[in-house]
Amino acid sequence: MKTEVQLEELKNIKIEDYTYGLPEERIAKFPLEQREASQLLVYQEGRIDRKYFTDVGELLKPGQTLIFNNTKVIHARIFFRKPTGAVIEVFCLEPEYPVDYAQSFASRSECTWSCMVGNLKKWKEGDIECRFRYKEKECILRAEKQERMNGEVIVRFSWSDRLSFSEVLEACGHIPIPPYLNRDSEASDEIRYQTVYSREEGSVAAPTAGLHFTDEILETIREKGVRTAQLTLHVGAGTFRPVKSETIGGHDMHTEHLIISRQLVKCLKQKEKEMIAVGTTSVRTLESLYWMGVKRLEGKAEFFSLEQWEAYALPSHYTLRQAMEALEGWFEETGQEVLKAHTTIIIVPGYRFRVLDAMFTNFHQPQSTLLLLVAAAVGEDWRRIYDYALEHDFRFLSYGDSSFLKIRTDN
Repeated sequence: MKTEVQLEELKNIKIEDYTYGLPEERIAKFPLEQREASQLLVYQEGRIDRKYFTDVGELLKPGQTLIFNNTKVIHARIFFRKPTGAVIEVFCLEPEYPVDYAQSFASRSECTWSCMVGNLKKWKEGDIECRFRYKEKECILRAEKQERMNGEVIVRFSWSDRLSFSEVLEACGHIPIPPYLNRDSEASDEIRYQTVYSREEGSVAAPTAGLHFTDEILETIREKGVRTAQLTLHVGAGTFRPVKSETIGGHDMHTEHLIISRQLVKCLKQKEKEMIAVGTTSVRTLESLYWMGVKRLEGKAEFFSLEQWEAYALPSHYTLRQAMEALEGWFEETGQEVLKAHTTIIIVPGYRFRVLDAMFTNFHQPQSTLLLLVAAAVGEDWRRIYDYALEHDFRFLSYGDSSFLKIRTDN
């Protein structure tokens, strides 16, 4: 267990120590023509090698388990036009009522979401409208501003016809590509800003480490004897939120909603060989799951949520098997097949990984919480890794190249 002094030391990590020079031209503004054509930086046992993503089948070994986030990016950006001509952008973040994602997307006639609103000063009162066509019929989506909360706006949507909210967003919304791309979304983003295995609607940002995988690569690694599993974590806009405080302790992490199957918990309990996460969202979900099991072992009723620094204060002597058995007990008691939970965990240097042995991830922004997560996995070698990527013309951020990082156990 971390002592208060140790926890305070972690909170005092200076974000300026986790920066590097990222030239604008190294940011991949568009995806490559072929998903699997990206470069792949491989970091194992302190060595750095340069490969291509098509080499993934040679890199992985039979018996390893690859875990993907199957969330699907929604058309979260909606542009409304006032009678005066002013355009107001409403960016859907997460449902307020119904609070469950699946129920909200299935809603017909109305639902309420927490949103970010662009040009809010022009939206003084009254409803605003977005006209769109669905199967050759003109429809109207209305938005009513209800209240402001923590910098966000609670918006009630209502619409004509008996469409589901999912169908409404598909018809009138736009795919929310990352703001640092500094461009409008294009038709190609509809396909390329989704993983080939995306299924569960809810994210406003893609789990980009998975963008490199194709159906052919997945078939190849399964034929080799690599196991695959899936989880769901809906990526929020907070993933792009910059760290503005001098120390990481002053940064508030965003809450993300996750869905875990009973089968995945069983898979983790029976772990024999390496577990490999595809993307930082999968990393955060899987590590959170261990601590949720610990909370249940400790008799905490609210085990299905994990606060930002909670993992650093919980007892850490339990094995992964014990933690997963505790969660299995919940499934047995309730008869449920999925666990819906939420996490705000922050993974920083000093964190000891409990579930994972390696990860696939893209190259992240300077002074970001994602870069801190990478540093937690590989220690000070993160500098060598990023220097190597810059020197060897790797492409950075969401549409950039990939890396395979073996997690060090001596951090």
